[in-house]
Amino acid sequence: MATIQFTIYGAEQKCASCVHLPSARETMEWLEAALVRKYPEKPMTFHYVDIEEPITEEEQKFAEAILNDEYFYPLVILNGDVVAEGNPNLKMVSQKVDELFANS
Repeated sequence: MATIQFTIYGAEQKCASCVHLPSARETMEWLEAALVRKYPEKPMTFHYVDIEEPITEEEQKFAEAILNDEYFYPLVILNGDVVAEGNPNLKMVSQKVDELFANS
């Protein structure tokens, strides 16, 4: 079974429309806690990327897309595919995880 990789993109400063929502880093933390609890036997990794300091080419691509208003942050990437943005819905993210595990 392959490891599922989550990458969450965000910034230290919240966007204007996100004032009452958790920060991108806090979103990653609750998403990780919820999914690890829901799938305790499934291998998953979680990685946070600050859109002001991307490192890899892929991180740069997504960071630029966010900065160009193509996506809202926090942006949740699951194995290279966008699964949520803005205020991620746990049920929707879980459905994507279930689909991956069903197909592996």
